[in-house]
Amino acid sequence: MLIGRRQLRDNNSWMHNVPRLMKGRDRCTLWMNPAEAARLRLADGQQVVIRSSVGRLEAPLQVTDEIREGVVSLPHGYGHGRDGTRLTVANANPGVCINDITDHLLLDELSGTSALNGVPVTVEAAEPAPSRHRSHTGLGD
Repeated sequence: MLIGRRQLRDNNSWMHNVPRLMKGRDRCTLWMNPAEAARLRLADGQQVVIRSSVGRLEAPLQVTDEIREGVVSLPHGYGHGRDGTRLTVANANPGVCINDITDHLLLDELSGTSALNGVPVTVEAAEPAPSRHRSHTGLGD
């Protein structure tokens, strides 16, 4: 199940355009419990694919015991770098938008509003980038 989260230094998306707050490591990571990561043979820092019934995202994996097994988490407020976005710092560190894989038909039964947490997803290793190595035949290449 996918849930959202907030980050202390970038609680809202406008904060992603403040250079001082965007320093440091990438915070737009998918959190996963170590036992779950081991079961899926995924490693900390590895690029993963997160799929829901409505879409797919790729994000770096952060293995942490701060989340329960069976639950993964992406932070809110990312996904910059889209046409018309005029946030220079944020566009340089766009991250992914959790809304892109949130099913608008999934409703909270009690309130009848969109369910933004508890979205069923699967997670798997992303395909490695194609190799750009040149072959060396000894024929002048």
